[in-house]
Amino acid sequence: MANIVETVRDDIVQKLRNDELTLPTLPEIALRVREVAEDSEATVAQLSTVISQDTAVAARILRVANSPLFRATQEIRDLQQAVGRLGMDYTANLAIGLAMEQMFQATSDMIEERMRRNWQITSQVALYAAILSGRCDISEDEASLAALLHRIGVLPVLVYAEETDSVQLDGIHLDKLSGHLHTRMGKIILERWGFPMELVTVPETYRDYSKDLGTVTHADLVTVANLLLFADKQNYFGRANWEEVPALKRLGLPTDREAAEIKQIHEAVQANQGLF
Repeated sequence: MANIVETVRDDIVQKLRNDELTLPTLPEIALRVREVAEDSEATVAQLSTVISQDTAVAARILRVANSPLFRATQEIRDLQQAVGRLGMDYTANLAIGLAMEQMFQATSDMIEERMRRNWQITSQVALYAAILSGRCDISEDEASLAALLHRIGVLPVLVYAEETDSVQLDGIHLDKLSGHLHTRMGKIILERWGFPMELVTVPETYRDYSKDLGTVTHADLVTVANLLLFADKQNYFGRANWEEVPALKRLGLPTDREAAEIKQIHEAVQANQGLF
């Protein structure tokens, strides 16, 4: 089976080099939101009108605006008011990130289960990243967007496996293949989508928890968010030695997984569960 994984990996890489691999395109709602956000004369009403065309994203925006994350004292039921509370930039980044969920769909049960699990991980990491952003100069919306995009590279790997009849991988080896390739794929996808470099580099660098770039980066927030999410798991991030993670120190966090500050972050995440 290991040889099959290597063969499939090599085939995907070769198709990628030859520009023969089908990569996902940015969802239509995300494109429209970006267009409005890049217009310096755009209004809250215009952005609200665009977002309202996608009821799922609109509902999520309202949920965020009314969440404990914003310490909302009065419930908002109108999308335009929600955009006003969150701000144009925050709303646009969040809407673009949330639009990614509609891409994680498949027809086969095995691929569908992995699509769903990847989005669940992504949304949890986004919540941790948003809360961690309060410890640095990166805004909550940019932190959330970086997290919502950091596993996008899994998508073409799973689509390839679903659409290629000759590929017969069990779940364990498919996960291994995704682990090998999603960081490289993610960078390429975000480059093609025209995202800024601080987001483009996140998929390729977030798994390097020993990196030390001197200042807190978007990738740092995603790295630490993954460390916190998987702190009690036996996987790549769960087995990490927190003493060897410079990003924790740059964020002013202890390296003890049971420290009070760490528990407070987990509690904040729990209070905002299901936000993204």
